[in-house]
Amino acid sequence: MTSAALDRLLAVLVVALAATGLVSLRAGSPSVAWLFALHGLLGGALAVTVAWKIRDSLPRAIRARRWGRALLGLAVSVAAAAALVGGFAWVAGGRLLSLGSWTVLTVHAWIGLALVPLVAVHLMPRRWRLLVPRGARPRTRPSPIVSRRQMLALGLIGSASVILYGAAQLADTVAGGIRRFTGSRWLTPGGVPPPTTFFGEPPPTIDSAAWRLRIHGRVAQEVRLSLDDLTGFGDVERSAVLDCTSGWALDTSWRGVPLTTVLEAAGIEPDARAVVIRSATGWATALRLPETDVALLATGVAGGPLPVDNGAPCRLVVPDRRGLDWVKWVAEVEVV
Repeated sequence: MTSAALDRLLAVLVVALAATGLVSLRAGSPSVAWLFALHGLLGGALAVTVAWKIRDSLPRAIRARRWGRALLGLAVSVAAAAALVGGFAWVAGGRLLSLGSWTVLTVHAWIGLALVPLVAVHLMPRRWRLLVPRGARPRTRPSPIVSRRQMLALGLIGSASVILYGAAQLADTVAGGIRRFTGSRWLTPGGVPPPTTFFGEPPPTIDSAAWRLRIHGRVAQEVRLSLDDLTGFGDVERSAVLDCTSGWALDTSWRGVPLTTVLEAAGIEPDARAVVIRSATGWATALRLPETDVALLATGVAGGPLPVDNGAPCRLVVPDRRGLDWVKWVAEVEVV
């Protein structure tokens, strides 16, 4: 495979991994389990491609004394290797791995996102050759988009990817690890979730007595509910899996008021399409109206009151969504 073809493949794999990784942050339904498998297979392909790229390009750059290109290529390779090692260690480790207050999976994700601009800077100036290279002679017959040699190389990379993916899964099984289809590791069921936030920010200061839940938008009347007003609708208890993007999953019980109960109290207009739930921090998620049927405005967890670190006085519980959509410290519900 030529250096230009390796560059193309490297760019495509990095972008595909970033895209599948970002989509997976909010994909919590078993119907999209294939997305997580695809992400793992792409990671295996990237590992082989990076190793090939280093073997092919780095010695040449050093011999030609192109130190700037060599250092940039080395930075890209180190970042890719760090992201890949983190992902492989997470899958094969058999347990919840952490680096300080962050899980290895979180570190893997942040390095992976940082890799995208690094690859763009490395490839865009001279190495992204989608068109005919300068000075190439015109051809009387069109050349194939992918040559037989490149097809063979892609087949080898794909085979190696499957082997690496399978090896990581096998290592996890041998180590006794149990993961959800998202890759998150199961915590002991029935407990209180660990206090986490996406950016590591502390919980906001909220006076529960003064707190009001605002329901507005495409409703018959705007409603503001105190905590007593909300619980006055009548609590229900439901079991649901909170699958955190930092890499753990917990099946526990949640107590609260169905979101549909609150929406009915405000009166949804016939042309409403979705509901946006916002936190006091500004974080928000949107649910299609059918999804509100299973959503809960929780005020309790695991048989006790909802802790402040877990979103008190009220947090959203929405099955088949990842933790990013389980909005904490809910302040308003907007019907759109």
